[in-house]
Amino acid sequence: MPRLDEIRGPEDLRALSARAARELAPQIRRLLVDTCNANGGHLGPNLGVVELTIALHRVFDSPRDRILWDTGHQSYVHKILTGRTGSLATLRRTGGLSGYPCRAESEHDIVENSHASTSLSWADGLARANALLGQDDRAVVAVIGDGALTGGMAWEALNNIGAAPERPVVVVLNDNGRSYAPTVGAVAGHLAALRADDIPRSLFENLGLAYVGPVDGHNIEAVETALRAAVSHRRPVVVHCVTEKGRGHLPAELDEADRFHAVRAASARKPGAAPTWTSVFGAELADLADIRPDVVAITAAMLEPTGLGEFARRHPGRVIDVGIAEQHAVTTAAGLALGGAHPVVALYATFLNRAFDQLLMDVALHRAPVTFVLDRAGVTGDDGPSHNGMWDLSLLNLVPGLRLAAPRDGATLCRALREAVAHDDGPTALRFPKGSSGTDVPAVDVCGDLDVLYRGERPDILLVSVGAMAATCLDVAERLAEQGVGVTVVDPRWVKPVPPELTGLALDHLLVATVEDSGRAGGVGASVAQALSDAGSGVPAHVFGIPQRFLDHGSRPDVLEACGLTPHHLAQALLEALPPGRPVGEEATVASLAVG
Repeated sequence: MPRLDEIRGPEDLRALSARAARELAPQIRRLLVDTCNANGGHLGPNLGVVELTIALHRVFDSPRDRILWDTGHQSYVHKILTGRTGSLATLRRTGGLSGYPCRAESEHDIVENSHASTSLSWADGLARANALLGQDDRAVVAVIGDGALTGGMAWEALNNIGAAPERPVVVVLNDNGRSYAPTVGAVAGHLAALRADDIPRSLFENLGLAYVGPVDGHNIEAVETALRAAVSHRRPVVVHCVTEKGRGHLPAELDEADRFHAVRAASARKPGAAPTWTSVFGAELADLADIRPDVVAITAAMLEPTGLGEFARRHPGRVIDVGIAEQHAVTTAAGLALGGAHPVVALYATFLNRAFDQLLMDVALHRAPVTFVLDRAGVTGDDGPSHNGMWDLSLLNLVPGLRLAAPRDGATLCRALREAVAHDDGPTALRFPKGSSGTDVPAVDVCGDLDVLYRGERPDILLVSVGAMAATCLDVAERLAEQGVGVTVVDPRWVKPVPPELTGLALDHLLVATVEDSGRAGGVGASVAQALSDAGSGVPAHVFGIPQRFLDHGSRPDVLEACGLTPHHLAQALLEALPPGRPVGEEATVASLAVG
């Protein structure tokens, strides 16, 4: 039996007999289960592509032949077979292997396409480049799941690929009938009919692509035969591989909810922890729908991950899963609002990027009362640069007429959601991070639309806390108080538009600072600074947030540390920023803050 640690690259895999290649599969599955149990990660998708990945690397000569992974969360097996077995223990850890293809790791990772439905466009572009440069001796292979095939961008690409028979592209359709949950829509129905051999001709053939399959995606030799047949066509071909998500791990196979799509690290499974932000939102929305028959929930293939499971159980006729199609979700919501409903679109913050034009032109331009709820906002960490929700505040600040809330805890999330759904003159948005909602942070005072969370003995610094950064800002205030610096911490629960009370309160302080776990460019801090400038206050403003660069994967605390968004870093920076001659104690020095 070959040992997995002896596979240093695809060339070693190709040297094995068919029987020896089959014997690698159980070893790979054991390694996947052990690694994901220790580190967390996308277990189910990778268990489902073990044999498929082995076959791909035995037929094609990566990286000369370009193998592209749509979404990329199912690339762990690819990493193992391209020489990274020894590093897999570092998966998703700070400084370790990424949970997605990463060009810095290996020449076999062609693109870092960790948002769905993009691989076919990449493949079309690479095939066009090959034709332009006369490179007809290399293959372009795109592995795309049936879930990703619900995204409109995939069909835009197929429309172009099928129209060019002279440009070979091998589309490997990994059909397991699921994205996060069972795949929805007419495409899913068509693939089911193909699996059952109920139709004489596939939709792909009607679009100009050849079709091979369906093939048992867990039979390495059958997949190899199908892939070689596809190459021999020398034209665009779809190879339809039927696989089972979670294959070979009984708990995943029996889990009908998501087949262990993503699992948490064992160390992170803490019983009795505070409810997650997602669960708080989901329960509150379901309660709201009990009394508001016009409330409709929309998900883009992520019903349970965005907290809509309870809503779906109590109001099954008022939840819409559009598949991985955020653009369609947003304009559908605009149509629902035009028809008299109040849609709530629940997305991960990073995926809102994909539907910005629809938000701007279809929702905001029409002042449609649509509420956007953005989960995993700010630093999410483990999933890396594509999944940190660091763009939403900058994007949403551009949208005329939109009101934006950043709740600091579970209680303010529930309050903001009720206010959002009650708003009928334009769009609203709420954003919150991944993980536990923590302990509620009560206000010590209310100043118009501002919640005052802390008042120091002197009005030296006005510290504007955005959303989940409240606990950090309170820690900063206490550290500075020990140094004789007075801090007022305020939370504008609705950060857009900037509350007018904030500019008035700023006049009583020497310095205004904002803290947000989002990009500094165009975020809340930038809006506050602009408001202060427009008001002619003359009070200097300092904006603390995420630098405008793609952040490496790592835990949330590690990423925040790297961005300087910890109480210690912020306290030091604020002390340095205070103007000279401030009326505070002589003991307030940067050196004194360094202790602890």
